[in-house]
Amino acid sequence: MTKEITKAVFPAAGLGTRFLPATKASPKEMLPLVDKPLIQYVVEEAVSSGIEEVVLVTGRGKRAIEDHFDVAFELEEELKAKGKHKMLSEIQRIADLVTFCYIRQKKALGLGHAVLTAKLVVGNDPFAVLLGDDVIDAGTPVLRQMMGVYRRYPATILAIQKVPRSQTRNYGVIDAKKIEDGVYLVKDLVEKPAPEDAPSNLAIIGRYILTPEIFPALERTKPGKGGEIQLTDGLRLLMEKQPIYAYEFQGKRYDAGDKLGFLKATVEFGLKNAEFGNEFRSYLQKLKL
Repeated sequence: MTKEITKAVFPAAGLGTRFLPATKASPKEMLPLVDKPLIQYVVEEAVSSGIEEVVLVTGRGKRAIEDHFDVAFELEEELKAKGKHKMLSEIQRIADLVTFCYIRQKKALGLGHAVLTAKLVVGNDPFAVLLGDDVIDAGTPVLRQMMGVYRRYPATILAIQKVPRSQTRNYGVIDAKKIEDGVYLVKDLVEKPAPEDAPSNLAIIGRYILTPEIFPALERTKPGKGGEIQLTDGLRLLMEKQPIYAYEFQGKRYDAGDKLGFLKATVEFGLKNAEFGNEFRSYLQKLKL
């Protein structure tokens, strides 16, 4: 019987250099997308997909993430006293979303190293990895879509999407054979290839389902560019022992770790906001851009 995916790892120890100076003292993951921090969107996707325990891999200066998902007694009492019951309910909901476990990654040594840091908590179970930079607007949460693929192919599953060839140097890219609509058997993975060297335009996006065998593979992985342990390199080693599949998910993905991508997400999520979306749309139309 295939094990259910109930644990998810969230690497959140990066320095957020693409958003400096805004991230000099504040975690990138806490940048507000309309009225919620980026990481909350991704945590809510995990919870909606059936995740019961979230392992947050943090680093120095990331305390605000822990505080955000914790009980805020003084704030709750203030909202209660002022009769702001709707806001109080939302604040309490955030604290009750899911069980959190926090692990400190002492040095930002790459995504592979961050995942390896969670080994003792994850144990011998398959688990998910979600990156807070990738906010995906989808009718069915992307992780839940991937879980459906995992039940048919109980192995490592990578979320992918087609990108312009000119952008392959920003992603891990796969060489793969299509085995059914939207599902591929991975033959090779390349980390951030130049367009002329990319085996395809199928790029790995920040959602993974990983088997526990990834941990010994990562322990064998040698540091790559910048002295970092790349998850893509660990996956290549894992592929020597078991198959890896890729799934072309349904949904619109925003690279919220990029300034332009963040601005696009802000506009589009703002337009969908039930409270002020119509007014915001009217404002944009009046600008005559």
